[in-house]
Amino acid sequence: MRSTSGRFEAVVNDSPHPSLRISVVIPACNEESSLPLVLSALPTTLLQEVIVVDNASTDRTAEVASKGGARVVRESRRGYGSACLAGIAELKPTDIVVFIDADFSDHPEELPQVIAPIVAGTHDFVVGSRMIGEAEPGALLPQARYGNRFATFLIGILWGHKYTDLGPFRAIRLESLREIAMQDTNFGWTVEMQIKAIEKRLRITEVPVRYRRRIGVSKITGTLSGTLRAGIKILYTIAKYYFSR
Repeated sequence: MRSTSGRFEAVVNDSPHPSLRISVVIPACNEESSLPLVLSALPTTLLQEVIVVDNASTDRTAEVASKGGARVVRESRRGYGSACLAGIAELKPTDIVVFIDADFSDHPEELPQVIAPIVAGTHDFVVGSRMIGEAEPGALLPQARYGNRFATFLIGILWGHKYTDLGPFRAIRLESLREIAMQDTNFGWTVEMQIKAIEKRLRITEVPVRYRRRIGVSKITGTLSGTLRAGIKILYTIAKYYFSR
């Protein structure tokens, strides 16, 4: 099977599990510099499709995504969750959905190890953890590191499941993704998914992933206002789902 752009070829029959279809969703807002690196590093022979969601970019993000062979979906409503939801809505029939950021801080070539527990049939949802993997010096800013620790600590106390990270590099079975019915449109997306995965009794695991300094400035932890807004939304999301049980 070949994508309409011609570059991404889903040579699924060459993979160890030819019956599994794997799709990647990449939310992207003004990532024209880093996005080509992400697309070129993905193990394309394993993939059915790659969707880049252009989240109201004002640069050439959509253009470089198309040139890189991805299918471009446009979402004018700003927000990480909005972009992810738009990508999900446009998926072709698939089995596993992988989410990865467009800033090249993750290592896309590690996708096989992120999906491995799902491919093996032992798990439904996998979080790529930067905390148990190797992070390049300066890649995880102190506010991100401590924010992750606090949020995962709260989840452990309130839901009894130990996560180490709210990392963006993650994979989930499509059936499980539909079951958890994601709703958040911005900073609460990752924590919502992880809480709902517990509540729906999905088989959850983490795998170590490497992390490097992103290209450009983070829209969340790169500014004081972004850090505060993200932190407040994450805490609000945890409280929302805890008190609605």
